[in-house]
Amino acid sequence: MSYETILVATEGPVGIITLNRPEALNALNGRLTAELSSAAAAFDADETVGAIVVTGSERAFAAGADIKEIRDKTFAEVYGENFITASWEGLSRVRKPTVAAVSGHAVGGGCELALMCDIIVASETARFSLPETQIGIIPGAGGTQRLTRIVGKAVAMDMILTGRTLAADEALAMGLVSRVVPPGTYLAQAVALAAKIATLSRPIVMLAKEAVNAAYETHLAEGIYIERRLLYTTFATEDRREGMTAFAEKRKPVFRNR
Repeated sequence: MSYETILVATEGPVGIITLNRPEALNALNGRLTAELSSAAAAFDADETVGAIVVTGSERAFAAGADIKEIRDKTFAEVYGENFITASWEGLSRVRKPTVAAVSGHAVGGGCELALMCDIIVASETARFSLPETQIGIIPGAGGTQRLTRIVGKAVAMDMILTGRTLAADEALAMGLVSRVVPPGTYLAQAVALAAKIATLSRPIVMLAKEAVNAAYETHLAEGIYIERRLLYTTFATEDRREGMTAFAEKRKPVFRNR
């Protein structure tokens, strides 16, 4: 497909989506979020792709929602068009593993977009913030929910009520990101991480992602129940048998994604 606000590429089994509105620091307008959701869904359906990387530019992952586009909207308009839900949440519905490669500013909706991904690889230059209250609104693409579940109530309140920015090392210490890497290497390292995941059995990795998300979204007893059922499900796959057989035979497994 042809896109106007994103760039799409593949590197081996990794699908790469690059936000591409440099004139607006990748501010998220309706077209960009719709194209991002479309590209993510296409990679999710592509049997040759095992993991997806979402990235921006060195200067900015994404500088929040495009305020010029939404400044004059009314309640009736945002409610009627199902604003945000209609296009922004597409990335969160992807079943394959997703990695955000973040450099520079991840502000407002940009931070929320990164939070939708399963793993965040951050450049030392990365900065995360949810400053919506400073302009008279609140985070609306999952920021109040996903951030709080990751960093806890106190830090989430601090960031959301004051607009506090977390530097990359602070984000790492609080569990917001999984890795902090030198400037200029964040994309290559994110792609390498995604490529490593993509060597594994696709259905097994998807089941593992589903299990981890259950911990994120449910209480312990229900999460344990879901995990157990998903574990049992792996015993219905050829890849489970191959993985265990290869381990016993001291060789590398050859997964067939079934």
